[in-house]
Amino acid sequence: MQLHFIANASVASASGRTIPVIDPSDGQPFDEIQRGTADDIDAAVHAARQCYHAVWQKMAPADRGRLLQKLSAKILEHADELTALERRDCGKPTRQARADALALARYFEFYAGACDKLHGETIPYPNGYSVLTWREPHGVTGHIIPWNYPMQIFGRSVGGALAAGNVCVVKPAEDACLSLIRVAQLAAEVGFPSGALNIVTGYGHEVGDALARHPGIAHISFTGSPKIGTQIQQVAAERHCPVTLELGGKSPQIIFADADLDAAVPVVINAIVQNAGQTCSAGSRVLIDSLIYEPLLERLGTAFEALRVGPAAMDLDVGPLIRQSQQQRVWDFLTKTMLWRWPTPRSSGWWRASGRATAAASSAWPGACTADRCSSTTTALQAVWSCPLAASNPVVTGAKRAWRRCMASPRSKPWPFSTADCGRPCHAGARRRGGVPLAWLPLHFPFHFCTTFFLLHAPEPPCPPHRPAPAPRQLPRL
Repeated sequence: MQLHFIANASVASASGRTIPVIDPSDGQPFDEIQRGTADDIDAAVHAARQCYHAVWQKMAPADRGRLLQKLSAKILEHADELTALERRDCGKPTRQARADALALARYFEFYAGACDKLHGETIPYPNGYSVLTWREPHGVTGHIIPWNYPMQIFGRSVGGALAAGNVCVVKPAEDACLSLIRVAQLAAEVGFPSGALNIVTGYGHEVGDALARHPGIAHISFTGSPKIGTQIQQVAAERHCPVTLELGGKSPQIIFADADLDAAVPVVINAIVQNAGQTCSAGSRVLIDSLIYEPLLERLGTAFEALRVGPAAMDLDVGPLIRQSQQQRVWDFLTKTMLWRWPTPRSSGWWRASGRATAAASSAWPGACTADRCSSTTTALQAVWSCPLAASNPVVTGAKRAWRRCMASPRSKPWPFSTADCGRPCHAGARRRGGVPLAWLPLHFPFHFCTTFFLLHAPEPPCPPHRPAPAPRQLPRL
């Protein structure tokens, strides 16, 4: 049985109740976590506040950095253990679980070097005045971590808060607690003071709600659904508590006729099926230039059919969804979108291909698939869901039409491009609106060079306006 981790000690819940931990690969319980309450949150906040005033606030930034560096090294030492926990708790194939453990170590390594580099500023002012700023930590920060990437989100959320001089109370998703409890234990082993890092498990409507409402929490970080993010923001606003939100999205992938398709197809597939599609920035909408739509869709269908689906321990291309209720939610979306039918090609939403499950597949397997010619108003293009399904659409040649399709969903996050014209991403950055002001742009150039740009949304494009590329003499070979 797993316990809360409060003030560097394992603590049972005040409720005396537990929640079973289910292995997504077989649907069977294998452990239990505490079903926390508001009293548990209060105890964790009290321990964090004591630590902040007695120890953490007085610690030199360089010393905080050394502790974070020690934790990074400790995580690397226990990477195999954390990989095994994540694989069984979340259903991640071994390679993905290990990648998350290594990313967690890298986050703490990065923030270790940032602790003593958070500088203030001096501000020019009339003679006789000296005006300056310095950065102060919030104090006790609350962190609500999702189930799809618990270690990665924990690393970049909690790691940054600790580096800035805060102490943390963390509420993991009830479906993905085990690795984070172990990381908190490792933090205590390397010398983190009692109360600097606290883990309270339980349901969102109980523990998460108590954390968001607690008057001792000075800042809240939440990663999850837009609906719950809105509720947390409203609750926090009642006491003027700042909030950082990272919410789910429906990201488009845009493939132009001049793209290097050999380079683009693996990127498109991976963006859809990574972590069984349970990624907030998954490229679940594919917008394809009408000149190459049918041949490319056949190629994507072939790639989907080659995917292998099975238990996490088999380390295949696609593992199980996090729980059976999530699988049912996905099937409900498919039913509403009429994807279970096979009508004429002109109809909205029909199957093209799906991945094949192994003989050991349980009832939680998602089955990666594509859906052809979905209307921009259909559920497959609008709803935020987590599964390896791609809804594809042809786009009449021209960037402007593609931009309009991208913005058809209110929750577009990154915009991955496949094109030989490097002006298009700059043009898109100027047109992009809403959501995260960041566009992830993997460009595939004719000379097979692939890179990733992070383009900040600004009123003016960072390079000259886009000029359409000359029409190719012949279409790319498919």
